[in-house]
Amino acid sequence: MTPEKHLTDTYGRTIKSLRISITDRCNLNCIYCHNEGNMKVADEMSARKISDIIKAASLYGVDRVKFSGGEPLVRRDFEDILKSLPPLKDVSATTNGILLEERARSLKEAGLDRINVSLDSIDDKKYSLITAANPGDVYKVLRGIEKAIEVGLTPVKLNMVMLKGINEDKIDQMLEFVRKHKGNIILQLIQLMDFQDVLKYQVDVQEIEKKLEERADEIHVRKMHRRKKYIIDGAEVEVVRPIDNTEFCANCNRLRVTADGKLKPCLLVNDNLVDTKGANSEDIPRLLEEVVKKRVPFFKENIKEY
Repeated sequence: MTPEKHLTDTYGRTIKSLRISITDRCNLNCIYCHNEGNMKVADEMSARKISDIIKAASLYGVDRVKFSGGEPLVRRDFEDILKSLPPLKDVSATTNGILLEERARSLKEAGLDRINVSLDSIDDKKYSLITAANPGDVYKVLRGIEKAIEVGLTPVKLNMVMLKGINEDKIDQMLEFVRKHKGNIILQLIQLMDFQDVLKYQVDVQEIEKKLEERADEIHVRKMHRRKKYIIDGAEVEVVRPIDNTEFCANCNRLRVTADGKLKPCLLVNDNLVDTKGANSEDIPRLLEEVVKKRVPFFKENIKEY
């Protein structure tokens, strides 16, 4: 059924997807993460509230949902949330993978289509350095990836945050890991956010892209964010550059929802949120329309308002 209305902001960008944090709790402590993890469990959205927001958004043509955290798999009711969703084109989640092996099948059966796994290194010592995980935990993640492929949560996208002096020289190692899985895994190289206390880890993203381009057998450009995909000896890799990127903003069709139920127009802005606390299911469509009116591209050079 074609929706009668869409959620379109004043820059002509129509919302097609939601990214919903269902908890800010996490079982790791990555060196670049700014999630404080201080939210009380009681303040997290209920499964019912999450379902209500997604159902309301679907009435406006939103057909893609990505769940994140914190670490979404620390919520034992995640499968219940998935089962409550309306028909959607794509349902995915981002996880650190520590708990994925034991949950992959039940998540797939509950309606999850695919999974992103945050994995900055497959070397045990480097992984523990980056995440503060226990020795050997990286192997839990690797087994979780194998299980995700087995049950069909594919393509698995590996999110590798590039960190100067830690993993920037391990891209080839990760490409080889991707290559062994014959098209079931896509590598995403993530630009580090420019928070002051992690500036020392920032890498030259343009230089990395230049090297990828020189080696690529094929280069494709995705419509979303004009992101380039490089095919190198059978391995697929993308570079995600949200910082100082007007193309990233110009094509953004995503609305975010915080773990405590605030509608968030932009990843990089925190002072224009719309709270759904106390709202019932009948109120949510109005709140979605309200928050979309507040959407302004963070990097808006050469982006015109309509």
